[in-house]
Amino acid sequence: MKPNEEIMNFLKENPTFYLATVDGYLPRVRPLGFAMWYKDHLCLAIGKHKAAYKQLLDNTNLELCAANDRGEWLRVQGTANFDNTPEAQEAAFKVAPQLEDLYNEETGNKLGIVYLDHLSAKLFSMSGAVKDIMSY
Repeated sequence: MKPNEEIMNFLKENPTFYLATVDGYLPRVRPLGFAMWYKDHLCLAIGKHKAAYKQLLDNTNLELCAANDRGEWLRVQGTANFDNTPEAQEAAFKVAPQLEDLYNEETGNKLGIVYLDHLSAKLFSMSGAVKDIMSY
């Protein structure tokens, strides 16, 4: 299995994962539920009006963490980049059509597509085993 497939499979099997950002000098963590692989990058969709998006604009370092019920967790580190093209937004809407109800002209909310660069991903287990899935 390719590294990107392994990452996406884990996130699909565990659809709530957590995004850690930096707000000034304080860590901030919140749940997310959208990820896609687009143009050779792991991408997140975040409302541009949300604090998480603004924090990533200020400090591009981020980390994702997802866990399953077998005592394993995936940790993904990277730096945020932004793809504000209509094509990236349409790709997100194809993956999760319900996003169109939240992000449209009527609501005034705009969807930001954040793609991860300098990506590293590791799978950990309670036994102490660590598997490098992808290293920058």
